[in-house]
Formats: sequence, C-alpha cells, structure tokens
Amino acid sequence: MTFKATRLSLAAALLGFTALGASAQDFMPEAPECIAPANPGGGWDFTCRQVGKSLQDQGLISKTMQVVNLAGGGGGVAYAEVVNKRDGDEDLIVAASTATATRLAQNAYPGNTMDQVRWLGTVGADYGVIAVDADSDINTLPDLLDMIKNDPTSVSVAGGSAVGGWDHLKVLIAANAYGVEDVRTVKYIAFDGGGEAVTQLLAGSVQAFTGDISEAKGFVDSGDIKVLAVLSPERLEGEFADFPTAKEQGVDAIGANWRGFYAPADISDEAYDGWVAKIAALYASDEWKAIMEANGLAPLDMQGPVFEEFVADSVQQIRDISTEIGIIQ
Repeated sequence: MTFKATRLSLAAALLGFTALGASAQDFMPEAPECIAPANPGGGWDFTCRQVGKSLQDQGLISKTMQVVNLAGGGGGVAYAEVVNKRDGDEDLIVAASTATATRLAQNAYPGNTMDQVRWLGTVGADYGVIAVDADSDINTLPDLLDMIKNDPTSVSVAGGSAVGGWDHLKVLIAANAYGVEDVRTVKYIAFDGGGEAVTQLLAGSVQAFTGDISEAKGFVDSGDIKVLAVLSPERLEGEFADFPTAKEQGVDAIGANWRGFYAPADISDEAYDGWVAKIAALYASDEWKAIMEANGLAPLDMQGPVFEEFVADSVQQIRDISTEIGIIQ
C-alpha cells in the first residue's frame, strides 16, 4: 500500500509552523508521557522510547518522557483509555501507526472513531517484512507462500497486531498477490506486539513472522531471524540493502507502516500546536535522520491538519482493502 501524501516535502510541512504563535513555541509538558499500545519490544514501543529520548536530548522537552506500555485490542485498550479517562491531559501523547488506522477502518475499537483524538504528526514510515527463524529451511517468500497454498494448516504466521490488523493484512496482501485463492485460510496468530510475536517464532510455536523492519532489525542483527522479504517498492539502502523485496521475487505486495502520534481531543490549542511543533522540529533534525537510517525508517513528514487528513484517507483506503479481501463486509 502507498499513500499519496508521502509526496509532501519537509519544506512544505515546515511552512505551516511559521504561523504558530509564541505560546505554542513555549509550550513545555510538565510530566511528559507516551503510551505505547503494546508490550515492550514492538514498533509502538520503539516509537515512544526513541522519540522520547530524542526530544529530551534535543531540549525539546525538559524532563524524561515516561513510557507506559498499555497492550490489548490492537491498540484499542490505549485508545479507550485516552478517550474515556485522559481526554484533557496535555502531557500525554500516544504512539500510532497504520495499525491504528487499520483498526479504526474496521470498526475494531468499539464506539471509537478517529475524530475522538487529535492527530499530531509522523516521524517516518516503516516497511513491512515477512521473516522466519534463522535456522528455517524456508529461504524465499515464494517458498513460504507455496506451503500456504498447498496446505494452509501447515503454516502459522505470528504478528503483533490483532486479527484483521495491519500485520495480518500484510501477509494477506502478499498471499493474495501470489494467487492464494482464499486468503482467509492463512493461519495468523495475534500477539500483543512484534517483540512477543518474534519470541514465539524463536520458540518454534509458529513458522513465520509478519511485522515491520524496525521490529525485526535487532533480531536480524543477533542472528535469530532471516528476512524473506521487505514489502517496499524497491530495496532499501544501507545495511538493509541485502534484504530482498517481495516484488523482485514475483510477489507484487507493498506495505508501508507510518509511525506517528495522537493526543487527547480536549487539550488546548496551545498544547496541540506545541506538540506538533516539537515533532516537526525533531523530524527536521540531523539526529533524527540518522536514527531513521539506522532503523530502516523511510521519509514521511506530515504534521497537524495535513496529518489528520492523511489518517482519514488511510482509514478509507484500508477499509476498501479490508472489504476486498473479506476481512469486513
């Protein structure tokens, strides 16, 4: 999946912040907190911890950001917590991604909609991967998909999103592109975060893992897993250049997972503009560019109303895909 808003440039995004008042620039959270809606080790956890550290390192926040892991429901537990109990908390931001848009698109957060929070901005995009244990006899994505084609019950695929969530959709999109007639036969096992999903892969409980490259990187570096395919249009650069794409293996599947943040709906405009400005300044920094490169994050730069419009578009696109492959009616 690709999104038209990826064409937005950093320069265009930054123009919007020249209009912010001094009060927004002066906003400083008293007790900064980031909710990661999954257990430690996954992409949301990475987003909170890395962004929190970088914000403090660059003086954009004056105190250490507390990271709270609140797993459950593919992000639904955290979403409900913010909407129902933390609605005016100006110190709070929450890690979000395409997985969040996916659950909203599928009405999987009961009673909740995207307009119940305020969307702050992105810090990059994380391409999807499909991987196996380093010792597995499976060496290519077609090897894995052939096994699924021949006997769907022989392969269990673990992911860090709920059933029907973005990790699930990525492997279904790949299976659909490879000609698996009924993608609903693919065995997907949901865990609370990518870290737990990889742990189950290494324990031998499942045969494959679907997640994002930032989640997989540490396990690749340690020699525990091997990446069968990256769901990017072309090979990534640098240390990720050795990972083959699905496309070059004859599987026309692309999955880009944006990473960003939302905040409670009832915070003041000063707090909202302040968080938006901080995320924009972080993204524009050389330090963050280096972190993106080291962790396989692709450029994706949107803040404030532009990001909100992007999320709305994403929700609609994912709803259409989910209907097409039978996840929702």
